[in-house]
Parts: sequence; C-alpha cells; structure tokens
Amino acid sequence: MSMNFKRKVLLPEEIKEAYPLDSESIKVKAQNDEIIKNIFKGLDKRFILIIGPCSADREDAVLEYMHRLKKVYEEVKDVLYFIPRIYTNKPRTNGDGYKGMLHQPDPKADVDMVKGVIAVRKLHMDVLRETGFSTADEMLYPDNYQYLDDVLSYVAVGARSVENQEHRLVASGISVPVGMKNPTSGDYKVMLNSVHAAHNSHKFIYRGWEVESSGNELAHCILRGYTNKHGDSNPNYHYEDILRLINMYGEDKYKNPSIIVDCNHNNSNKQFLEQTRIAKEVLHSKNHSEIINKYVKGLMIESYLEDGNQKPDGGIYGKSITDPCLGWEKTEKLIREIADILKNN
Repeated sequence: MSMNFKRKVLLPEEIKEAYPLDSESIKVKAQNDEIIKNIFKGLDKRFILIIGPCSADREDAVLEYMHRLKKVYEEVKDVLYFIPRIYTNKPRTNGDGYKGMLHQPDPKADVDMVKGVIAVRKLHMDVLRETGFSTADEMLYPDNYQYLDDVLSYVAVGARSVENQEHRLVASGISVPVGMKNPTSGDYKVMLNSVHAAHNSHKFIYRGWEVESSGNELAHCILRGYTNKHGDSNPNYHYEDILRLINMYGEDKYKNPSIIVDCNHNNSNKQFLEQTRIAKEVLHSKNHSEIINKYVKGLMIESYLEDGNQKPDGGIYGKSITDPCLGWEKTEKLIREIADILKNN
C-alpha cells in the first residue's frame, strides 16, 4: 500500500470532550449565529466583514489581532458585523508550501496533525472566549468539520473544492452559512450548482455513517475573481459582474440569495493594497443599485498585524506566511471608512 498509516487521530467527540466549550461561550455562539442568520435573511441590515489573516499561523499573533479587531468593532457595530477569519488549513495550488496550523501548529516544526487538530480547536475556542467573536474557517477537508462544528459561525468552500461532491453534500448538513466560491475558472454556473446542492437534503456516507442532511438555506455565493486559460487573473467584483450573478441567481430558485465579495485573491491579483479600493467600489455599487444593495451582504478582507507576507521562516511577528495581507494600520482605517460610507448612504 502506498500510504503509511502512522497513528490514529482522536474522534471529534473525543476531542470535544477533552476540550469542551464553556457555558458562556455556548451562549455567545448561539447569539452570534442568530445575528448572522438574520443578516443573510435580510432581517438585520448590518454589513458583514469576514476579516483576518490569510492563514492563522501562530496563536499569539492571531489573538492580538482579534483583540484589536474587537476594539474597533465596538465603534462600528451599529453598521458592521465582524466574522473573523481563522483559516487553519490552506489549499496549495501545486501541493507545496505551508498547509496551515492543522498540519503544522508550529510552522517551523515538522508536520504533526494530532497536535494540529487540538491547536486548531483551541485557537477558535480562545478567540470566542476572549473576544466574543465566533469565527470563520475554510472547509478544506469535510471529514474534519465536526472537530469545529460547535465553534464556527461561518464556513467557506474554496475555489478548488466547490465542484467536489463531498463538499457540497456536507455543506447541506451544516447549520451556519456556507459560502461557495466561484471556481478558479470563474464559472458562475458551477458555483450556483454548488449552492443549489447545499440548499437541498441529501443522503450520503460521512465519517463511516449513512447520514441524511436537512439542507442549508444559508448557503450562498462568494465572488473571488478567476484565472483565464492563460493563467491571467481576472476580477469579478465590478458592478456588471455582480448584476450578472444576481440575474442568474433568481429569487424563485434559491433560498436567501446572497453574495459575499472577496477583495483579495484573483479579484486583486493578490495585490493586497488593492483591497481598499475594491471594498469601496463594491460599496459604491451597493449605493447605486437597490438590487445589488439587497444581495451583497458583505466582504472578505485579508489582513493581519503587518503589511505583506514573508516566507514561513521569516520570523516577523504578525506577518502572513501565505498570501499578503493588509497591515493593522491600513485595516483599521479601512474599517472606519467602510462604516462611514454605510452611515452616510
């Protein structure tokens, strides 16, 4: 056999028993989930920012970032709602590179996925307990979702995973919003098919069980840009791009049709400073069009303590070791500018 089965990882229920949520965190998480659900249903008019590092590489820097984010949130919470990004497993285009805290809880040490599962759960729990934020993560491995299903308030399915049947079926059994990114090809139909699949009930095998999902009415689209056949980046955050998706969405076919715009990745061609301009353009589109205002519920922004990125062994505290991010000073300024635009429109 070509795979070496090294050791068995504890089951999700065993990890949860060893690292349980306290009663206050459970209560706060339930309150957060209700707010987010109401935003996607249009009952709460606040605008969502899914914001944070490209990858959560170290607990101390991530927690410092989240405490700073909490202070700003208190100033803007009348118009904005934050779902912090704590992305702990990272897809790699060619398979190389740092794959996230799940694989390497210490980026400078060897892979240890047993320690990684624990580190990931602990980080999400600590952010919830210390700041009151319940968080977002990418569902790169559907089997691992149950390690975090009681702490996550938002789940993203990435551009490389959105066509995968298992991701779609598991998304249909998740009780919080699941954002389906457009595939790297940019095909809206693929993304919408994923949303449609997640909205409906399914029977399938999951973690060795035959299960039946109830469907997830909060599954929705994320526009993140795309690459053409030559590998060039193309954006899809412009006014016409959003309207095209809305026309394809069709309110009669999809429950709670919603759009999140990712300001980085192929939308910015990974030019992280462009996120500020892109965010403001999306807000301008919302202000100009009533239907865009109705559908676009929030933005994804990649930011951390320091501007840019570095190699995994770079050693600069709070600087991304994957994609480049906005530093804190620019992030804080952008958040306040977004809040001001929303208040004045």
